Amino acid sequence: MTDKPAKSHGRLAVSTNRKPRALMTDTPDIEGAWKVKVITLFPELFPGVLGGSLTGKALKKGLWNLETIELRGYGIGKHKDVDSPPAGGGAGMVLKADVVGAALEDARRGTPIDPNTWPVVYLSPRGKPMTQAMVRKFSQAKGMTLLCGRFEGVDERVLEEYNVQEVSLGDFVLTGGEIAAQALIDATVRLLPNVLGNEESAVDESFSNGLLEHPQYTKPAEWHGRKIPDVLLSGHHGNVDKWRQEQSEELTQERRPDLWDDYVKSKCKG
Repeated sequence: MTDKPAKSHGRLAVSTNRKPRALMTDTPDIEGAWKVKVITLFPELFPGVLGGSLTGKALKKGLWNLETIELRGYGIGKHKDVDSPPAGGGAGMVLKADVVGAALEDARRGTPIDPNTWPVVYLSPRGKPMTQAMVRKFSQAKGMTLLCGRFEGVDERVLEEYNVQEVSLGDFVLTGGEIAAQALIDATVRLLPNVLGNEESAVDESFSNGLLEHPQYTKPAEWHGRKIPDVLLSGHHGNVDKWRQEQSEELTQERRPDLWDDYVKSKCKG
């Protein structure tokens, strides 16, 4: 006797609702912990990489909280439409103001209106470039709301209505804002107290002092004929600090002249 072939389920039906989904629900909800609310068409993509390594451990400890709000639950009509063709014609679809607005309204509940205390950010290629100074400011807020875009973007009116900041990872385009959102969350969460094992790690790294980080080395002392610079093995902390500063300046001049110009200007003002 042979087993019956598995029954095909065909196309699975998808149900949506407006109830926010707290992720990793076995994690403690500690009052006062930094929190991020993510509005997305794909809540199943979270926590994603944020669930691993130091950010994942911090999430399980309740050092920060993550909540997704499924945008499809705010869709209009029988098919839960969330987008419409752009006014004036053109390719693609635009996320509707009434749909996104309803999601933002729900996300706003229980959060401060002050954008410095609780920023609302739309991940967009036309936004301000994300910087270390920017994420440090986000880490000092009580929390934030992130809007993950799709298609051709979001109706401008809803961005204006809710005082939404636009932030970009760089001069390139992704299929959606979820990857960018996870990058921003990671960069922010690692700056929260007790997330990194060594708090100095967040101080002595690229961009923290306006420069790229110096080269790093570790054991063995020689590998493939390449030796660790003698100064790093000298035990003279003053010389080590001087060497690292010189290396940071040299790398920044070579690879990021824009950062170098800003660094020089800040030194002149100081």
